[in-house]
Amino acid sequence: MQYATLGRSDLKVSRVCLGTMTFGTQNSEADAHRQLDFALARDVNFIDTAEMYSVPPNAESYGKTETYIGTWLKRQARDRIVLATKISGPGRGMKWIRNGELAFNRKNIRAAIEGSLRRLQTDYVDLYQLHWPDRNTPLFGQYQFDPEKERDFVPLAETLEALAELVKEGRVRCIGLSNETPWGVMQFVRLAEERNLPRVVSVQNAYSLLNRTWETGLAEIGFRENVGLLAYSPLAFGLLSGKYLADAQTSGRVTLFPGFGQRYSKINVLPAVAAYADLARRHGISLTRLALAFVASRPFVDSTIIGATTMEQLHEDIDGCTGTLPEEVVNEIEALHLRYFNPAP
Repeated sequence: MQYATLGRSDLKVSRVCLGTMTFGTQNSEADAHRQLDFALARDVNFIDTAEMYSVPPNAESYGKTETYIGTWLKRQARDRIVLATKISGPGRGMKWIRNGELAFNRKNIRAAIEGSLRRLQTDYVDLYQLHWPDRNTPLFGQYQFDPEKERDFVPLAETLEALAELVKEGRVRCIGLSNETPWGVMQFVRLAEERNLPRVVSVQNAYSLLNRTWETGLAEIGFRENVGLLAYSPLAFGLLSGKYLADAQTSGRVTLFPGFGQRYSKINVLPAVAAYADLARRHGISLTRLALAFVASRPFVDSTIIGATTMEQLHEDIDGCTGTLPEEVVNEIEALHLRYFNPAP
C-alpha cells in the first residue's frame, strides 16, 4: 500500500480509502465491521463517512453509518486510523438533520461535529469536510450554474472561522471540501492566507473515466495550492464494473435507488461504458480494474474512495486501485476520453 500526505498537513493516508455510505442500508453492522477489518488488514488506514449516511438519505438511516463505524472504532488503536467525516449542507431538503438547520454557521457546525463524535465514539476526527457548498452551485449531476437559483448563504469566512475553532480545540485535525468548484476552493485558500486560518488540505469530488471535470479547472489549483483530490465514485455507481451492460436491471445502486444516480443517466454514459469495456476486454483485464487503476494512477489523486456491498467486491476494488496500466492502455483511454468527453459531469 502506498500513502500520501494531505496538503500541508501531517495526515498520511493510504492511496485507497474505504467509503462507507452503504453501511446501514445495504450493509448490516456485522457486514460493516467485516469490511473495516479487511481493509485495515490490507493496510488501508483511511476511512470516509458522513453524518448524512447511509444512502439514500432519509430519517431512518441518518447517522447509522457513523454509528456502525463507532462500534468498530472503539476496539481499534485510534492513532492507526485516519477518519474523515462530513457535515451536511442546505438545499437538499433533509429536514430530519438538525430540524433543517443546515447552514454552515458556527451553531450548526458545532452541533454537527458533536453529533458525529458521539456516534463515532471518538474525541476527534482527522479530516472534517463540508459535504457540499452552502451556496448555489450545480451538484450531483447538474452541470450548469443557474443564477436564478441564488439564495442567501453563510459567508465563507464565517464558516472557516467556525472550523478553525474546532481545529484549535482538537476536535478536528484538518479540514477539507467536497463537491466543490474552482471558485470555492480558491476562496477558502485565499481566506486562510489572509486571516491566518487553517487551509483546506483536500477536496472530495467525483472522478472517474466518465467524469474527469477535475482536470479542466481544479487540477491546476490543486497543484499550485497543494490541495489533493479524494476521488469518489471511481466506478460511477457501479456502471464501470460493466454489470449493467448485459442487464440494465441488474441489482445495484442505479436500480435499487432510482433517481439517485442522475449524473449517470445522460445520453453518452452507456456508449462510453461499452467503449471502455471493449478496451479492457481487448487487453485482457476487467473493466473494474481498468477504471480503478486509471483513477488511482492520476498524479493529483491523493486517495481513491472505494465502496462495496460484498467482500468479493471489496477485495477486487483494493486490488484494482493498487494495480498499474500499460502506457498503451492509458493512451487508448485518452483517445476514448476525447470521443466521449465527460459524459457524466
